Amino acid sequence: MVFERVKNMQALIVLSMFIIMLAMASTLATQNFPVAKPNCIDTCGDIRIPFPFGTTPECYLDREFGVTCNHSTSKLFWMDTTVELTDLSLDGHLKLLQFIAKNCYKNGKSSRSNGPSLQLTKYFTVSNTANKFTIVGCDAYGYVSGNRLKRRFTTGCTAMCSSLDDLTEGECAGAGCCQTIIPDDVWNLDIEVGSHFNYTRISNFSNCSYAFFVEDNAFKFSKANLTNLSDVTKLPTVVDWSIGNETCEKVTGNACLSANSHCHNPKNGNGYNCRCSDGFEGNPYLTNGCRDIDECTDKIHKCTKSEYCYNTQGSYTCSCPKNYDGDGRGDYGCSKKQNIKIASISIVVAGGIIALLLAIILLYLELKRRSQRKTKLKFFLQNGGHMLQEKLARREASPEMITIFSSSKLQMATNNFHSSMIIGRGGFGTVYRGVLADRRTVAIKRSIRVDPTQIEQFINEVVVLSQINHRNVVTLLGCCLETDTPLLVYEFISNGTLSSHLHNEAKARVLDWKMRLKIAAETAGVLSYLHSSASIPIIHRDVKSDNILLDHNFSAKVSDFGSSKLVPVDLAQLSTIVQGTFGYLDPEYMQTNQLTEKSDVYSFGVVLLELLTGRRALSLDRPVEEKSLANYFLFVLKQDKLFEIVDDHIVCVGNTEQISAVAELAKECLNVKGENRPSMKEVAMELEGLMLGGKHSWARDAVDIEEEAVSLLPIDYNGMSGVSSSSGYGSICRDHIVLPIYGGR
Repeated sequence: MVFERVKNMQALIVLSMFIIMLAMASTLATQNFPVAKPNCIDTCGDIRIPFPFGTTPECYLDREFGVTCNHSTSKLFWMDTTVELTDLSLDGHLKLLQFIAKNCYKNGKSSRSNGPSLQLTKYFTVSNTANKFTIVGCDAYGYVSGNRLKRRFTTGCTAMCSSLDDLTEGECAGAGCCQTIIPDDVWNLDIEVGSHFNYTRISNFSNCSYAFFVEDNAFKFSKANLTNLSDVTKLPTVVDWSIGNETCEKVTGNACLSANSHCHNPKNGNGYNCRCSDGFEGNPYLTNGCRDIDECTDKIHKCTKSEYCYNTQGSYTCSCPKNYDGDGRGDYGCSKKQNIKIASISIVVAGGIIALLLAIILLYLELKRRSQRKTKLKFFLQNGGHMLQEKLARREASPEMITIFSSSKLQMATNNFHSSMIIGRGGFGTVYRGVLADRRTVAIKRSIRVDPTQIEQFINEVVVLSQINHRNVVTLLGCCLETDTPLLVYEFISNGTLSSHLHNEAKARVLDWKMRLKIAAETAGVLSYLHSSASIPIIHRDVKSDNILLDHNFSAKVSDFGSSKLVPVDLAQLSTIVQGTFGYLDPEYMQTNQLTEKSDVYSFGVVLLELLTGRRALSLDRPVEEKSLANYFLFVLKQDKLFEIVDDHIVCVGNTEQISAVAELAKECLNVKGENRPSMKEVAMELEGLMLGGKHSWARDAVDIEEEAVSLLPIDYNGMSGVSSSSGYGSICRDHIVLPIYGGR
């Protein structure tokens, strides 16, 4: 018994020594090249400290690359600061721990823990590819601002939710969590977080907002983050680094000290980086720091057998043994030499195999063709094709007014949807320019997604919109239902959007007052027709200058009915989720979720202001009081300073009375109460009267402007990331919003 115990103990000792030797071999294999200067500390705990970084002046390249190691805690800090580093990479990246911005509410009072900031020196920039700016909360907005090169930047996003059911594990798309990226070359940033409604609209499951800049792979959203982030103070952030002040092309002498290394220009930041050439490893910033990789010894070669591998500087070669042919690479790199008879048999067999493969390929192509035909039929039925054909057969729409295109025809028209044919792109899809077989130029909208429960409504809208016969509406020519999402085909309008003309200094000069008044009257006429004269009233729901196209004669063409709603005859208003574009949204609609025709009137009022002033509906680069054009207009009008904001290009002798009349009409359209706004029919009549030289054809009671300005939703636009960008052919704008229904503020 004692002998057996001794024997077992000896075996255990031998096994332990073997494991220790393997660990030492592994360590030597991973650290077979120096990373720091001689006689310099090269590690701090588990963190390597490669040159140009170092702990003392003789060990680092420049003071900005200095680090401090707390040996008692094995933590590494940047220079003599409290910024903790968790990784230093020779690939030009480092990781540091960055504070989280927190904003909590209790009994309606805000408690902010900090406003984190990060300021880097000349060799360092924040990585815009490895990080994401993230907001977590159910009533939160946040923004990050700072400097990139010699310019300022600001971006951000909003996270909303009304219950835990709104949230999806791992998804950070606006419900409880939102993310956005920052531009490149950023060396300084500040983070702010706040709440729209001070958490007064949601239950007690969350009353805090969080904002942080985090490594993309280090954070995955979870419902638990609404509470457990309160215990977290820092998260990892990736910073890019480089050396020098010049690019590789401009630097003098040998930029990289080590032989077998080369200079590399980073995509983010200034200066340059060094890399070891292929087949070498090590630290390219040290003299002779790049050493040859012995592919044969390290067993990273592709030779058939290791004994036929021969290492060379930066590479290796393979060979075959005697009486074998081949390149010596792969599992079958070497084959025994064969005589002529065997070779002939091999040729015959190879020919048979080739013939068999050709037959298999032809069979595969035929099966693929049949599969594609079945797939097209499946999508056609799935997208409501049968339903559309029935409606056309019952003459609910004339076949001449709408065409059901095949997917192959639209592929030919767009060169198989080539990227060079894209004329617009956004959050809901892409718009392509296409040329049909009859040489008609069209615009083809390709949606990203479709709601299967809304197919019947989609078909009804296609039928109704195809029957709209108005000279100032972009004509819907037809659709294609053979793809995974429906394709809509519109007439092509060549002169761009009204927004692109108003907000471009050179183009704006062309739009004199007469042309702008004509555009306003034509647009109002379209909305009046949709509200009052269409067989089924239609609320556009996204009236804005981006959705008003101009043809070669500068006539208005209203587009984008992707968000429109058909209004049943027996209903005056619809209860929907809020959808539209910031700056144009009806405040009453946002408060009540009740969509009416007067919501279009409010949005048209903002378009009138753009025509009058040439300003954008929402300008984040202006002072706070001027960011919302509607709010600023009402304030200026109250101060009797209208012509201080009117576009100088349109003011001339004899038209000031007309401009004042249009401004008064815009004020009426912007009334905070929908019932006090004029109808689009009244607005169209007023504008037509002004075009004919008449004066006000009707008058309305004035509403106290101060009440209007105060009643407008006080949304903080600093948290938004930009202004709408749209092609005008579909609802594919990046700044469209969809808010959950939880009542008005």
